[in-house]
Amino acid sequence: MLRTRVVTALILLALVVPALAFLPANGWALFVLAFVAAAAWEWARLCGLPQALSLGYAALTAVAGMAILLGVREHEHAVTLWVYAISAITWGGIASWWFFRGPAAPRGGWLAALGWLVLIPCWWAVVQARMAGALFMFLLMGLIWVADIGAYFAGRRFGRHKLAPAVSPGKTWEGVAGAMVGAGLLALLCAATTSATGSPLDSWFAWIFGYAGRLGPPGVLVALLTVCVVVGLSILGDLFESLLKRRAGVKDSSALLPGHGGVLDRIDSLIPAMPLAMLIFSFVRSA
Repeated sequence: MLRTRVVTALILLALVVPALAFLPANGWALFVLAFVAAAAWEWARLCGLPQALSLGYAALTAVAGMAILLGVREHEHAVTLWVYAISAITWGGIASWWFFRGPAAPRGGWLAALGWLVLIPCWWAVVQARMAGALFMFLLMGLIWVADIGAYFAGRRFGRHKLAPAVSPGKTWEGVAGAMVGAGLLALLCAATTSATGSPLDSWFAWIFGYAGRLGPPGVLVALLTVCVVVGLSILGDLFESLLKRRAGVKDSSALLPGHGGVLDRIDSLIPAMPLAMLIFSFVRSA
């Protein structure tokens, strides 16, 4: 299993690194859209749709992405804000529902429609993050990866209190604390070592901490709370996909990535977090 995971990871790196380094903006957008279409196919299968409809769902996802790509040239800022706002409202609704009613998800066609409301904004957020800079995108996605690593080790070492045992028995509140600590440390490090000047050394963190820093020392706390909100939403995304897999009776969303499961299994935390982070960035950059 370990050998399979390593081989798959190396193949993915061999695809992603050249694409990130050499593809133009639209080329990168189409490259990422291919992965999102694969995730859409997995989402449709978790909805219980038959194979033909699942393939059609993935194709429609790709068509919707290309339509956005071709249609935003004159209204890119407005379209971007709308796309991110739709994602934020959707995940805010899911969070509110879970808080008051407990973990649940719509079924069938409703769940399929929900997939478009969360997958397409994630794709657009990755595209926009890359336009802000390769380092910008890498560090922002790294926030979620570091949070996942912090949650894993803190949960294994200190985990006692279950976060959502009916959805994902392995996750604990101690793991959530570890995620927040790891993300906070990364945020402070990146804010101190990167810029918010429109240079290749830009980072999301430098923009957020620089803007919040106008408030003085309390601004650092505001910026850290912003980071925690983004990380908290990434945890919700992970839990939501776990719920869908548990309800479908599967361990992984698919076997597209040998040793790693499916595409959804790799991006579930990014799906809600990236659009929210880029919505915040759009606001800060405009301000």
